[in-house]
Amino acid sequence: QVQLVESGGGSVQPGGSLSVSCTATGTFQSIDTMAWYRQAPGKERELVAAVTKAGTTTYADSAKGRFTISRDNMKNTVAVQMNSLKPEDTATYYCNAGSWTDKGYEIYWGQGTQVTVSS
Repeated sequence: QVQLVESGGGSVQPGGSLSVSCTATGTFQSIDTMAWYRQAPGKERELVAAVTKAGTTTYADSAKGRFTISRDNMKNTVAVQMNSLKPEDTATYYCNAGSWTDKGYEIYWGQGTQVTVSS
């Protein structure tokens, strides 16, 4: 079983920077892909960025050039540094991780952390 503990987020003015971080805890052999999603009020949850265990990254078009995802496999952490933030980046950000278990491939979610970009 994997628990994802998130930290970071907060409020910032447009053009500012924030970071969100997530640590996977619990009992597991290894974490496969780790990612961050976000969900704004009235909208569907969408991928922000993902990173595989090997370090391959994927970014949403809206995040490219502004956000950087990083991962520490030894500490089972994943973080996103968000720069040049825009009001449309306002959302609840969720950590996501996948892990192979004896039940197959399971997906886990964090509780969410709020990012607000407003002047």
